[in-house]
Amino acid sequence: MKLTIKRETLLKPLQMVSGVVSERRQTMPILSHLLFSIQSNKLFITGTDIEVELLGITDLEESAPNAEITIPGRKLIDICRALPENSILNLSESNNKVTIVSGRSRFSLATLPARNFPRTPEQDTVMTFNITQKALRNLIEKTAFAIPQQDVRQYLNGLLIEVKDGVIQVLATDGHRLALNSIETAIVDNSFAQVIVPRKGIFELQRLLTDSEEEVAISLNSNFIRVQGGDFVLISKLINGKFPNYNKILPKRGDKRIELNRNELKQSLIRVGILSNEIFRSTKFQLRDGILQLASNNPEQEEASEEISVDYHGDNIETIFNITYLLDIINAVNTDKISISLKDGESGAIIEEVNGSSNCVHVIMPIRQ
Repeated sequence: MKLTIKRETLLKPLQMVSGVVSERRQTMPILSHLLFSIQSNKLFITGTDIEVELLGITDLEESAPNAEITIPGRKLIDICRALPENSILNLSESNNKVTIVSGRSRFSLATLPARNFPRTPEQDTVMTFNITQKALRNLIEKTAFAIPQQDVRQYLNGLLIEVKDGVIQVLATDGHRLALNSIETAIVDNSFAQVIVPRKGIFELQRLLTDSEEEVAISLNSNFIRVQGGDFVLISKLINGKFPNYNKILPKRGDKRIELNRNELKQSLIRVGILSNEIFRSTKFQLRDGILQLASNNPEQEEASEEISVDYHGDNIETIFNITYLLDIINAVNTDKISISLKDGESGAIIEEVNGSSNCVHVIMPIRQ
């Protein structure tokens, strides 16, 4: 391989794929490498951790012969970041090493055979549809935070994506909270698909998406999801499991409903949270005539409370919520006001945007004492 490329041209696709570069050299050394492939004056850079494969694509200003090579990923990224802006890099391969020359800097890195680089096998597609990056990003941002870090129920460790009757609906839950969002889209047929995309694949995709009207193509089958944009391709394995019927999980809206300024509630929660129990991060949620009171305490017998005026004239309600979970929801919505619907102190609260443009619903369950 011989390649001459600007630092900025190379750095963009490198940063795209950096999230899946593995350092587990003892088990599979090839996973710490990136696959460089030159075809038709385009550079394709691929990284994988077996579960998620990411491909960054860029056009080459100078022609280069078709070739394939693997290069240690983290080291190459660190080299590019450390070089001055607008540097020119010259890459050449010889004797299982790639040499990088830029100005007075020279680096020699060991390579591994490109034929050993693991690649996702080609599979038949069950469904393909397009969606704007902005819309897909919105679906993910308002729900993905509810994906658990590692749950014994494997089917919960990802984002449920359901396509049905021209609607894309996504859902995440860890059993204590639930986030649901949906959007109508122009899908050619009325076929049905339901897949669970692992947490890693979802957060890598979220990092790639921009707030633009540029479309991405999504392809689904029983084993993989493939998302292709103008300069990237993400392929993620799916979680093999059956997601429970979420319609049975969703509580009915209670008849006690209040509207709050989102930022006012956020700041109150932050202040009350200062003296909350560090483990449970709980706040007592007391709703009475015209007032919402938030209160917290900790094992040191320290206490904090704050009152917010609300338009409420119903029965008194007292319950306990996790502050962090409430803040996650508040940070995910975009509207100035949110609504909170409650049935009683034992049931989950439904939190929604007021006059929002999305069909987003958040549910948070109370902490039992």
